[in-house]
Amino acid sequence: MLNKLIHIINNINEFIGRTIAWCLLAMVAITFLNVVLRYGFSLGSIAVQESVIYLHAFVFMLALAYTYKHDAHVRVDLFYANFSAIQKAWVDLLGTVILLLPFCFYVAISSWEYTHNSWKLWESSAEAGGLPFVYILKTLIPVMPLLLALQAIAVVLTSIQTLTKQHS
Repeated sequence: MLNKLIHIINNINEFIGRTIAWCLLAMVAITFLNVVLRYGFSLGSIAVQESVIYLHAFVFMLALAYTYKHDAHVRVDLFYANFSAIQKAWVDLLGTVILLLPFCFYVAISSWEYTHNSWKLWESSAEAGGLPFVYILKTLIPVMPLLLALQAIAVVLTSIQTLTKQHS
C-alpha cells in the first residue's frame, strides 16, 4: 500500500516535471523572438516580455517537487554523501518533517488569501498591453507547496521503509 502511494506521488511529480520542462524551450524561443523583434525591427511587446516571466515562474514553481524527487535540490553534502542508507533515511525523514513540511504548510496557508483575492479581481497586468492572467500566475504560489508537500510525503514514507527494512 505504501509503495503504491509513493509510486503515485512520484509519477505525478515526474509527469509535471517532464511536461513543464517544455516551457524552457518556449522561453528560449520567445526570448529569441523578442530580441529579434526589438533589435531587428524596433518592435516591442509587454505581453511577449511578460510571457517569458510567466513561463519562468511556471518552470520554477512547478519543477521544485520534481527536483526534490530526483534529489537535485541544493544540499550541503559535506557529510550526507558519505552516510549509509540508514543515516541518509534519518536525515531525509527529520529534515522533511521538521523543516520542509512546515515550510510547505506555511507558504500554502499564507498565500491562500493573496491568491484568492487575485482570482476575485481577475487580476491582470498593471502594464498597458500586458497579460491578463496575473491570477493564474499567483495560483502557482499555493500549488508549489502542495506539490512539494506531496513529494515530501513520498520521501518520508520511503525513509520510514528504509528505517524499518520494509522494501517490497
